[in-house]
Amino acid sequence: MTASRKVAIVTGGARGIGLATALLFQERGLTAVIVDSDAAELAAAASATPGLVAIAADISVPADVERMIAAVLAAEGRIDVLVNNAGIADFGPLAETDFARWRQVMAVNLDGVFLCSQAALPALKATCGAIVNIASISGLRGSTLRVAYGTSKAAVIHLTKQQAAELGEAGVRVNCVAPGPVATKLAKAVHSPAIVAAYHDAIPLNRYGQEREIAEAIVFLASDAASYITGQTLAADGGFDATGVGLPALRAP
Repeated sequence: MTASRKVAIVTGGARGIGLATALLFQERGLTAVIVDSDAAELAAAASATPGLVAIAADISVPADVERMIAAVLAAEGRIDVLVNNAGIADFGPLAETDFARWRQVMAVNLDGVFLCSQAALPALKATCGAIVNIASISGLRGSTLRVAYGTSKAAVIHLTKQQAAELGEAGVRVNCVAPGPVATKLAKAVHSPAIVAAYHDAIPLNRYGQEREIAEAIVFLASDAASYITGQTLAADGGFDATGVGLPALRAP
């Protein structure tokens, strides 16, 4: 290892929770590498924040993943944290989810987590590093219109357990964060007033989460403060999973 400063990779880091997480890592003294397939958004994020390292890559493509990991090691010399945050949200009825749509969701949300973790593993073993996978509350509780998305996130939760069980003896911890509704730009754009009101009614804290709040959970699990925590899924959801009630506004097609 040629660098003494710890290095964190955040996939899907050009915006939203990923960017908030990268900025928090940077605040905590780590070198943050943001990875995204949207080259324009990636460049904009990097130019707005000096010190962020940006690499354009599609994490569902094995060759892109190998190139990305090699680039990080060539530039920084080490990898201490991998946050598998990149994902796509796809909501629709079971009958309208054709196989191509299903495979696209799985390729990014599940295959990408597998590919990035596997490619980064030698470097993470060298630093006794940590992986934090980002799932969703939809991976913990069933909901209509989320047959592909929810299933992909449930698989990420179980993949986290498999990784933790296998990698613990190598000193690599693996945990998962399952965000509930978060006030991202996308959510603000697509959630109707009825959906917002229904979420507020169903969430004990009576509000959406903020991107920074999810980032705090991610950075905690990646840090030495969580040194005896592995194989766990932390629902950062305002208590949404605890209530276990449905949302009528979200059940309408």
